[in-house]
Amino acid sequence: MSTDPKDRWLDLGSFIREQRGSARLSLRRLSELAGISNPYLSQIERGLRRPSAEILQQIAKALRISAETLYVQAGILEPPSGSPDLTRAIMADQSISEEQKQALVRIYLSFRRDHEEKRGEQEPVPAASPAPAEPAESPAPEEAAAPTSPVITA
Repeated sequence: MSTDPKDRWLDLGSFIREQRGSARLSLRRLSELAGISNPYLSQIERGLRRPSAEILQQIAKALRISAETLYVQAGILEPPSGSPDLTRAIMADQSISEEQKQALVRIYLSFRRDHEEKRGEQEPVPAASPAPAEPAESPAPEEAAAPTSPVITA
């Protein structure tokens, strides 16, 4: 992304156009979903207008991407540091369709829920628990292999 303000608006417009194309939305349909005029959106995409944060939020909602993604593109926010947000990365991927993005996000979030549920089921280990004096004895191998159901003989 360029540091020149004029280039930044061109980059933002190109990014919005690419996202619109990935979402398979016409300019008219995106303007309707975002609640802004068709000519105004066209000017944003061509880098002729500098949209406010509120307009960017409306466009992001219509494109089903995070507003922060557009804020970063516009230079309003700095790119996030640390580990990337996978959902944001999936939604910004221009090489897959909107349906594929939604499917990936649903799968990812279900995996995260499963992981959190499993973590919640585990008993927390006390930090200062004393170690047992003697290890627990395990049953002898033949006892462990003994059948647990009664044997019926005729």
